[in-house]
Amino acid sequence: MGTTRRFADWESRDEAQRRAGPALAHEAIATLGRRLGAVVAAMPAAPAVDGPLAGLTVAAKDMIATGVHAPSWGRATPCTGLAPRAAVLRRLDAAGAVLVATAEMTELAYEPSGHNASRGRVLNPWDFDRIVGGSSSGSAALVAAGCCDVALGSDTGGSVRIPAACCGVTALKPTHGTLPLDGVMPLAPSLDTVGVLARSAADLSRVWPVLSGTAPEAAALPRRAVVLDDALDESEPAVARACEEAIDAIAALAVAVTSRPGFPETADRHVLALMQAEAARTHAALIDDPGTEPVLRRRLAKGLAIDDRALADSRAARAPLREAFLAAMLGGADVAILPVMPIATPRVAGVTPGDPAFDPKRLYALSRFTRFVNHLGLPALALPAGFDPAGLPVGLQLVGRPGAEAQLLALGRAVQARTGWHGRVPRAVADTITTGWAA
Repeated sequence: MGTTRRFADWESRDEAQRRAGPALAHEAIATLGRRLGAVVAAMPAAPAVDGPLAGLTVAAKDMIATGVHAPSWGRATPCTGLAPRAAVLRRLDAAGAVLVATAEMTELAYEPSGHNASRGRVLNPWDFDRIVGGSSSGSAALVAAGCCDVALGSDTGGSVRIPAACCGVTALKPTHGTLPLDGVMPLAPSLDTVGVLARSAADLSRVWPVLSGTAPEAAALPRRAVVLDDALDESEPAVARACEEAIDAIAALAVAVTSRPGFPETADRHVLALMQAEAARTHAALIDDPGTEPVLRRRLAKGLAIDDRALADSRAARAPLREAFLAAMLGGADVAILPVMPIATPRVAGVTPGDPAFDPKRLYALSRFTRFVNHLGLPALALPAGFDPAGLPVGLQLVGRPGAEAQLLALGRAVQARTGWHGRVPRAVADTITTGWAA
C-alpha cells in the first residue's frame, strides 16, 4: 500500500547515521513537522551525551514539562509557567537521547480524534483528509513522518494507541503506575499513564528499560494468546481482515492462539464514569474559562454531575474487574488480542463536532477498544497490522498481564521481523522525506 519505500529503525542505523540523527531531526521538525502542524516548539540543540540511547531523537507531548518551554496543554496559550523538566525526560537525557521538539495535542488531552479548535488540527501523514487520532496527535504524526525516532505521549483512555493506529506506528501503554508522572499534566489520575511511540517495537525495546528504570530484559515470547472474538465481530470488515492477517503472523511464531467470546463491558462503563468525574475535578477551574473550547467545557461540566459516591464505586471496581478479566478472558493465556479501533481511520468531518457530517457514534467508537485497558491498569502494545482498501493503516492491540511490557515488546519485535507494515513511508509525505532514513 502507498509507497514501497521504508523507514529504517533507529536500532538498525550505523554509528554515523545515529550521530547525524539530531541534526536531521531538527531539519525535519522545522520543515515537515511544521507542515503537518505537529510541532509546538523546536528545542535548542543540546550537547551530545554518551549513553545507550546516544543520538536517538525524541519529541514530547506538550503536557510534559521540558524545563525550557512553558507547556500549552493543547490550549491557545500556555496554561502554566516554566516547570522543572519531567522525570521521564531526565531519564532519557541521562541515556544520551536528544529532545528535539514538543508536539501538538488535543486540548487537555481529552479528545480521541485529534480535533483541537483552539490550535488547529495535526495532519495525518497518510492522508490529510483523515484524522490523526488523539490526544497524542503530534507525537504520532512526527514519528510517522520520520521527524523523530521516539515520541512521548499520555494515555488515559487510548491516547497513544489510537493515534498510533491512525498513523501506522507502534505504541506502548505501560502498566498504570510504572512510569513517574511528575512534570506531566494530570487528566484523570486513576487512569493516566505516560506512553511512548516509535517506528517499531525494536526501538521501543531500547527505550523501555531507560524509561522504566529496569534492567534490559530478554523476555520470552508468550506461549498462549487469546483473541477477543466479540471485538473482531464488532469491527468493520476491512479492519477485521487486516487484524486476522496479523493474528496469523502471531500464530506462525508458535504462539498458541485461541479465541473467546465476550468483552469487558462493565470495565468500559466504569472507565467512562471514572474519566469524566476525575477530569472534571482536576480541571474544574477551566470549566467557566472562556478560553476553554465550548464542547470541552460541556464535557467537563458533565463530569461534575457524577457524585463522589459513584466515583468511589468506579475506583473500587477496578481490582475485582481486573482479576475477573485476567481469570475469565485471559484464562491461561499471556496476551489478549483485539483491534485498536473497530473502525477504519475516519475522515475529519465525520468526527468533528459542529460539522454537518458529524457522527457522535463514530467519535465514541475511536476509544471503544482501548478505554477498558486503562480502567484495569494493564499494559498494551499497539502494532501496525496492514492496510485497509483505502491504503490507511490498521492497528492491532496486544493486552498483557501487569508488568508484562517486556513480553509484549518481544512479541511485537517478532511479528515485525516477519512483516513490513511498520516500516512503510506514509504516502502523503513520501516526496518530502529526504533524510536518508528511508530506503
